[in-house]
Amino acid sequence: MYQFKELYTLDFSKVNYINEVHQIIKNELDFPDYYGMNWDAFWDCLTDMVSDPIHIELIGVERVQNKFPRHAKIMLDTLKELKHWNNNKYKEQIKIEIVIGEARYEIS
Repeated sequence: MYQFKELYTLDFSKVNYINEVHQIIKNELDFPDYYGMNWDAFWDCLTDMVSDPIHIELIGVERVQNKFPRHAKIMLDTLKELKHWNNNKYKEQIKIEIVIGEARYEIS
């Protein structure tokens, strides 16, 4: 549970179902077995992680946006909110990047 890593990579480039998105999140972010596979649980588990620096890279976000646009928006909004959570207390230790080919776009 919450094993610290220098970099967490969430690769959504081959997802076909929304449950696959949550399974990737659960596995790669090392969320606990009781992770509820929904966006409220995503927020709860993310905020439990912020005692350590967090660097997340998102690969295949465009696939999630095409297949599940509402879910993609919630996921990205949640990650953006995490950057500013608790009056920006953890902003400097949280880095979230969307990777498209060779380009990297940081969520701020």
